[in-house]
Amino acid sequence: MRELVYYVAVPLDGYIAGPEHQIGDFLYEGDHMDAQFAEFPDAVPTAGAAQLGLDQHIGRFSTVLMGANTHGVGLPGAPNPYSHLEQIVFTHRDLPEAENLRVTAEDPVEVVRELRHRGGKDIWLCGGAQLATQLRGEIDRLILKRQPLLFGNGVPLFAPGDYAPMRLDLVRTQNFASGVSLMEYLVRR
Repeated sequence: MRELVYYVAVPLDGYIAGPEHQIGDFLYEGDHMDAQFAEFPDAVPTAGAAQLGLDQHIGRFSTVLMGANTHGVGLPGAPNPYSHLEQIVFTHRDLPEAENLRVTAEDPVEVVRELRHRGGKDIWLCGGAQLATQLRGEIDRLILKRQPLLFGNGVPLFAPGDYAPMRLDLVRTQNFASGVSLMEYLVRR
C-alpha cells in the first residue's frame, strides 16, 4: 500500500517557513543537494529538474499534497510547480487550473485513504502545517531535511493543538558537510 510521507525542510527551531511563508533562507547549494537529487528527483519542481537534467520518473512519489499557502509559494513564477506529479491542493480558494493539478475542499483524510488504494508510488505531503496536522494520523514516514538555520518564528512543522503525541522511530540519519542532516522516521502504530 502507498505510504504518506511528510518530506520537508525544517530549520533547527522547527519552522517549515518564515513568518511570511518565506523559504529563501534554506540552503539550496551544498553536498546535500546531490543526495536529494539522487533519491528525491521527483520532489524538485518540474522546470528546475528539466534544467538540471534530472530523471523524475525514478523518484519515490507519484502524488503531492499541499495546502494553499504551500502552493502559493510557487505561484509568482510557477503556478504548477510539480506538473510531473498528480498535485492535490486542499483549499476553499479558487486557484487557476493547470496540468495534473486538482484543487479541492474535500476532507484530506478521506482523499489520502482513497489514494492509498489506487495504484502508484508513495504520496508526498509537501506542507503546510494545517494540512500536516489534519493528516497526522495518516502519516507513515517523516523525512526531515534539518537545516543549520533558525527562523525564530513562522510556520511550524505541525500546527499547535490538543492531540496525542506522535511516536517515531529513527530509521536513518545522513549528515552532510553543508550542515544539513537528512533524518527519516517511521511513525509508530
